[in-house]
Amino acid sequence: MTEYSFNDAEKSYPNSATLPPLARRFQQELLDLADVKLNGDRPWDITVHDNRLFARVARSGSVGLGESYIEGWWDCERLDMLFTRILGAQLNRKLIGTARIKLAFSALSHMMFNFQSLARAYQVGEVHYDIGNQLYERMLDPYMIYSCGYWKDAENLAQAQEHKLDLICRKLQLEPGMHLLDIGCGWGGLALYAAKHYGVKVTGITISREQQKLAAQLTHDYDVDIRLEDYRHLTGKFDRIVSVGMFEHVGRKNYRTYFDVVNRLLKKEGLFLLHTIGEEPTSDAGDRFISKYIFPNGKVPSRKHINDNSVDLLRLEDWHNFGPDYDTTLMAWAENFEQSWPDLKQDYNDRFYRMWRYYLYSCAGYFRSREGQLWQLVYSHPQGQRSYHSVR
Repeated sequence: MTEYSFNDAEKSYPNSATLPPLARRFQQELLDLADVKLNGDRPWDITVHDNRLFARVARSGSVGLGESYIEGWWDCERLDMLFTRILGAQLNRKLIGTARIKLAFSALSHMMFNFQSLARAYQVGEVHYDIGNQLYERMLDPYMIYSCGYWKDAENLAQAQEHKLDLICRKLQLEPGMHLLDIGCGWGGLALYAAKHYGVKVTGITISREQQKLAAQLTHDYDVDIRLEDYRHLTGKFDRIVSVGMFEHVGRKNYRTYFDVVNRLLKKEGLFLLHTIGEEPTSDAGDRFISKYIFPNGKVPSRKHINDNSVDLLRLEDWHNFGPDYDTTLMAWAENFEQSWPDLKQDYNDRFYRMWRYYLYSCAGYFRSREGQLWQLVYSHPQGQRSYHSVR
């Protein structure tokens, strides 16, 4: 692939007609693979406002692309369509210039250091989940579920999330009087649903202070205990354990510890359900933009990472993939966010607006392209003797 000179993009060129040499090469060698044009007229084409964009992407990869969008250097009518094409063509694996070096350095750093240690465990709560419950109340469903819905037979977001909650409860075979542990309970939606409809006692943990406060309020009429606690500090025994949308914050260095904790806490005849985003390729570094601006220290696990670290600690009973449902979920969140922005903008600014819509729509493209998966895995204790029959 051609090596580009950053100097080409620092010159001034009319955006609508003549593109700088770096931009022409960028389009010919990369964007053409995804059927994306610069200053084209299709909904997924990129409109360039600042020609420094190309050098920035060459230097910083996904961080440069995201930051330049936040700063208004480029626009696109349908970001979800754009990222479906970019990721479908695997342009994220065809980085150029110093962006390739920075990605390699990021992977090396994740191999050497534990970015999800106990000392850093609460960072994602402070940066992402504590930015205002009013945002999530407007964006999410009535149960405030911040994970993929189950859209089979669902007509809207609320139905999709209730179907997902009931699917989880049925997979766990919940019965009245059982004690359910919810690792990463969010705003308490699953705890509330399980206690209300299945008569179970629930202990939920979160690393977000704002989540803990609201979850405690929403579940106060039921036998639910919501704690501000890291999973590594848990003790006791539970009939059932569930973890929804939390494993993405665990990190490669801690996968084995995580499954060991579940093994230690799960009763011999118990069941554990893990609901997580996943990827087929195994890598050591996540998307640098998402890690920097959305989910600090986050890392999507691979199939290999999950299998290698859970083997002999838990018995795999079922593996269910409904990744395309996350595309539909994210588009519903984005619609709610856009409609609520006139009321939300008094608490946020235009930079946040562009960052948040970039996050939602790019993630929708991630799942629509099938680069991203959504997995529900059911495990039993390796010393248990129960039989298990999968449900959908």
